[in-house]
Amino acid sequence: MATRTPEQILAELQALVANQEITILKLSEPISTEIAQLQQQSQRTSDISNASLDATTPASLEADLTHYRELFAKLRFSYVEQVTKEKFIRAIVGDPPLIVSPQENVDLEKLNLEAKATLKALKTEVADMVAELEKKAKDLSKKYERVKTETAKMEELPDKLAELESAVAQLRTTQAPGLDSNPELNLPLGKTLQLVESKARQRDELDRQLEQLQSQVPRKKKELDRLHAELHPLETKRQNSMAAAKEARRRKEAALGGVEDDLEERGRWYRAAEAGLKQMLEIEG
Repeated sequence: MATRTPEQILAELQALVANQEITILKLSEPISTEIAQLQQQSQRTSDISNASLDATTPASLEADLTHYRELFAKLRFSYVEQVTKEKFIRAIVGDPPLIVSPQENVDLEKLNLEAKATLKALKTEVADMVAELEKKAKDLSKKYERVKTETAKMEELPDKLAELESAVAQLRTTQAPGLDSNPELNLPLGKTLQLVESKARQRDELDRQLEQLQSQVPRKKKELDRLHAELHPLETKRQNSMAAAKEARRRKEAALGGVEDDLEERGRWYRAAEAGLKQMLEIEG
């Protein structure tokens, strides 16, 4: 099956909407036509004005339906009354006159009750059918309005798609050097999503490690304070030891006369004496 472009789909939708547009005015055309014909034939006026026929709305259709229901009820009552009177007069003036027995009245009453029950059941069935049809009509109306809204949005899609394609082409042009330097920016959508998930996992792992390290900060701080407290006496002791060593060195130098050249001369004499003794005693150094 060949793949259709968005333009082709949009054209098909527009043709479908143009050919099958359904409105309240079009639905009411048969009713309005019949009403106009009846008015022309009878040359009588009613409560419905010609202006209401020219501007048909759901409210006016509901009013027309109620009005004609009332007219039909009155017409049916008048018809039944007229037929009954006619039958009664014919029965009286007939030769011989029609005589109805009580049993026949009982039988007719029984048939009348059965007919009324059947009529009531049919009326209930018709009322249920009408309610179901009204419900389906409302659902279809909502669906039709939703389709119209979605069709209007789809008509705007080609222009938006062209704008997005232009923006993407411009971004690719402006960001081409950066894409060459960073291969990750050149990945397709699937691999990009995988890379994003991987980076997200790494970030979560770093956040977890950071939380662990932050939880260790108070303990490490206490340990550092303890080490500082232990280091302070040692530092004091070291300074005292250095001061004592300097003082001992100063005293030693003072006891030896304070002449370093004399010390060096004595050192050379001691080394020479040591070497002479080793030679005399044949001691290997």
